[in-house]
Amino acid sequence: MSSANGGWNRRRFVGVLAGAGSGLIGCSTSSGPSSASAPSEAAGSPGTTAPSPTKTPSAPAPTGPRPLYLGTYTSVEGGGTGIGIAAYDTGSGQITGAGTITGVANPSYLAMHPDGRTLYAVAEQDAGAVTAVRLSDRKVLGSRSTGGAGPCHLSVHPGGRWLLSANYGSGSVAVHPIGSSGALGTLRDSVTHSSPAPGPGQEGPHAHQFVTSPDGGHVLAVDLGTDTVYSYRLDERTGALTEVSRARTRAGAGPRHLTFHPGGRYAYLANEVDNTVAVCAYDRKTGHLSVGPPQSTGTGSGTNYPAQFLVTANGSYAYLANRGDNSLTRYAVEAGGARLRLLDTVPVGGDFPRQIAFSPDGRLLFAANQRSGTVSVFHVNTKSGALRLAGRPFASPVAVCALPL
Repeated sequence: MSSANGGWNRRRFVGVLAGAGSGLIGCSTSSGPSSASAPSEAAGSPGTTAPSPTKTPSAPAPTGPRPLYLGTYTSVEGGGTGIGIAAYDTGSGQITGAGTITGVANPSYLAMHPDGRTLYAVAEQDAGAVTAVRLSDRKVLGSRSTGGAGPCHLSVHPGGRWLLSANYGSGSVAVHPIGSSGALGTLRDSVTHSSPAPGPGQEGPHAHQFVTSPDGGHVLAVDLGTDTVYSYRLDERTGALTEVSRARTRAGAGPRHLTFHPGGRYAYLANEVDNTVAVCAYDRKTGHLSVGPPQSTGTGSGTNYPAQFLVTANGSYAYLANRGDNSLTRYAVEAGGARLRLLDTVPVGGDFPRQIAFSPDGRLLFAANQRSGTVSVFHVNTKSGALRLAGRPFASPVAVCALPL
């Protein structure tokens, strides 16, 4: 999560700043490469060879314009007035603006219900909340308190009955029930990360992401402040959370965002504070994550804050958004997901890429560039993983999230 020119004021919470006047670092659900040093090859489970993942074919390419929703900050100078509505051409990648869903405060991260009928947004502010929007008529169905401060990420549990959110400011995670209409019920459960002690430069926990494992057996919370990934079991009947495991990164890494390989045995962790990434092995039975050694982002010695990972549907390539270096790092995924090999970095065409997302067919990659207020679109070569910028970036006020459907 990050806030350009202020936003929800996280200065009291964040130990690392992106520079004077830049606001705050932290969050939020892909040619012309520059040279990069080769990283160490770190498997999440040393000494083992993972089987090749099941090949997942790309979805058929849709035709005509497709909807795109854009997150922003409404409380900052130059920010938006709500959730941006746009459309993108599936062939050219060109974006066209179409309006705004108003009545939603600081919708800095967005997620869609599995049935495609309801959009959810965080309200990233001191009195944190989550909001539901019915897409058929763009009606705001109401907001519910997250019981914490500065929610920066949310996701819908695959069953469609529970909304998971992460409160960066208070270092807590929350669970809300989702009704048959898509509207949210009152907070059902929350957990504050009271231990271990904060990492170097941090004064408390900072939950940055709350997501479900591919097998659906566990929900995992990434906490930048405590350098820990917490694994929980979610009672799908009551919404109650039970912690079952913790995985520590090295001190001061500042883990921000976790993305699973489609094979389900490995995941990739972006460490915001020390500008590294790590391959993690995931035990489906216990929910335990084993964090591998730090690897290079390929961004050199300059100041950089990794933001988010994406992995192609066939599990062959991974992409990392770099705020500061203003690039996308491309990795080859090897050994069935157990190894990342750095290939190159590509200029993102904007300033401070906060969040990245694939189109449903995986042929386009969208990058929301917070400081330049733009959304860049790239064509993805499905065979080589190469990225090619699709024309001029689209102007969108304080663009912090792009959700293509």
